[in-house]
Amino acid sequence: MSGAGRSTAAKVLEDLGYLVIDNLPPDLIPNVLSLHEVTEQRRRLAMVIDARAGAPTGAVRRALDELDRAGVESLVLFLDAEDAVIIRRYEENRRPHPLQEGGLAEAISRERTMLAELRELTDVVIDTTELNVHQLRDRITELFAEGRRDRPMRVSVTSFGFKHGTPRDADLLFDVRFLPNPHWVPELRPLPGTADEVARYVLDHPDAQAFLERVEDLLDFLIPRYQAEGKSYLSIAIGCTGGHHRSVALSEEIGSRLAAREIAVTVRHRDVER
Repeated sequence: MSGAGRSTAAKVLEDLGYLVIDNLPPDLIPNVLSLHEVTEQRRRLAMVIDARAGAPTGAVRRALDELDRAGVESLVLFLDAEDAVIIRRYEENRRPHPLQEGGLAEAISRERTMLAELRELTDVVIDTTELNVHQLRDRITELFAEGRRDRPMRVSVTSFGFKHGTPRDADLLFDVRFLPNPHWVPELRPLPGTADEVARYVLDHPDAQAFLERVEDLLDFLIPRYQAEGKSYLSIAIGCTGGHHRSVALSEEIGSRLAAREIAVTVRHRDVER
């Protein structure tokens, strides 16, 4: 999405050694590969495609098929953000949206409709709504600094509060509002879910243990199958009401259990400071 951080992501990829080509018509991707001799042993290439290319889903799908037949490893990254945040960014930068003919909100709506099918083709979605430039740089670096070949599945576990909205980039989302809420315990209310007292309160409940066992079983089933399909990044979101207690404690525990299985995992708490 325009305004979701495309320029920042492109600059980070350039810093990581990628040859970045902006505003590339998808039909030209095979030509670019031929010109730059991109193979398994050669340079890494990043091609930026956005609304300026129209509705490119069919062309992108054909290009991905060609890459696969040529033995070229590829990953599709989609940058997204909430409409209100995109509007604010455009207003701050005082630049026109590429599809803007009337109102900015209408242009964003048209773009979202135009790119909806393309978004479904992606391997990784990064929601930049809550990210500043430095945090987006960190996410891009985390994903692409070492290349993808022979890298194990990377898992991101994010806690959040439903009252602040659900993450756009989650592959799996779990609602843990069924558990007793530490918010109603006066001595626990001011503490975050990372505090030992809150974690014990949440995790000692039988339903929390049953939930964790079932999530573990599900991930044991899903992760190797995602890997077999070429997926290298899995985003898990755990939500409670405010994102302060239950989701935080459970995200930490799930992260610890994945790390104990030698799975590369990152745990983030989106709303714990709110």
